[in-house]
Amino acid sequence: MMKMRIITLSFFVFLIGIGLAGFQTDYQHFFPGKEWKDDRGVHINAHGGGFLIHEDTYYWFGEHKIAGKEGNKAHVGVRVYSSKDLYNWKNEGIALEVHEDPNSLLVQGCVIERPKVIYNEKTRKFVMWFHHELKGQGYDAALTGVAVSDQVTGPYTYIKSVNPHAGIWPTNYPDSLKSWPVDLDRYERPSEEWKEAVVNGIFLRRDFEKGQMARDMTLFVDDDGKAYHFHSSENNQTLHVAELTDDYTDFSGKYTRVLPGLQNEAPAIFKKEEKYYMFSSGLTGWKPNPGKSAVADHPLGPWTPLGNPTRGTDEEMKTTFWSQSTAVIPVMGKEDAFIFVGDRWTPENPIDGKYIFLPVEFENSKPIIHWQDQWDLSFFDQNENTDE
Repeated sequence: MMKMRIITLSFFVFLIGIGLAGFQTDYQHFFPGKEWKDDRGVHINAHGGGFLIHEDTYYWFGEHKIAGKEGNKAHVGVRVYSSKDLYNWKNEGIALEVHEDPNSLLVQGCVIERPKVIYNEKTRKFVMWFHHELKGQGYDAALTGVAVSDQVTGPYTYIKSVNPHAGIWPTNYPDSLKSWPVDLDRYERPSEEWKEAVVNGIFLRRDFEKGQMARDMTLFVDDDGKAYHFHSSENNQTLHVAELTDDYTDFSGKYTRVLPGLQNEAPAIFKKEEKYYMFSSGLTGWKPNPGKSAVADHPLGPWTPLGNPTRGTDEEMKTTFWSQSTAVIPVMGKEDAFIFVGDRWTPENPIDGKYIFLPVEFENSKPIIHWQDQWDLSFFDQNENTDE
């Protein structure tokens, strides 16, 4: 009887120890599209994610979702996780919190999407930008918001949300088009005339005075410290690439139109051997579509389309493995090793959304992705990531 009591007591102490220490994960591989638990044993809740490497640690920022259709709105805020190895992630809490104050633009029930964080070496501040829609207004506002923090995991202090570049023309927009009328009613969508009007900037001119639309977005910091804000604009028909100010908290006023009229969303940027590469998607709402890729010699462009980066079956290529691009992670300690990150959206119950991590390969100087049921970072040692 005494022996049984000792065993029972030891087991009870063991359970308490687990509760105090938290759920311990020991992933040694990626399992794309599968449930992925954090250090607390909960599926990672960081959708539309952005990734920052700081002091030899990876940080994953993303939209915190809740169950049900209302989960696509921001009821909690932006969550952040940390990792040393990219497989196992520690829940670091809420980096940016939404408020109950109805006078705040960052009120519960607004929309916060695709949060991205970059670090400013000069100011020693962490700067977060995100796509922001106002509560009760659907996707009409098309704002981008900014917040800052002294600590990588936050809390982040919200500064403002804006429609960028009010009264400012893109540097690559011809003077000859600036005075053209905004006569949207004359075009039948999607006629060839309408498409031509879009390419010529009819939505750009429409929004010139109030500021441009800024929806799906990402950030990129170049080797010289210059930071750029990529966002889907002009009714999602054209991307804008905007230079940020030296402190990364505002727009410098210098920006370009990129791939006009080609309907790119979900941009994800990385740099390899002095070339800049972009993954993006088409426009099909929450439904997956064929991925896109492009290349440039400078973040501001011009950008050249490279086609669908997905390699696989027809269904896989039509859906980008049932995902949408959100980020590209450079792998620490490995030269020219990059990971494509995509979301598998589940709009009926957003909290169930899964993530796709896949190695980026190159084929004829084009970035491509193949499906992997299971893989690890040794992939980059076995495959030197050179063109085949």
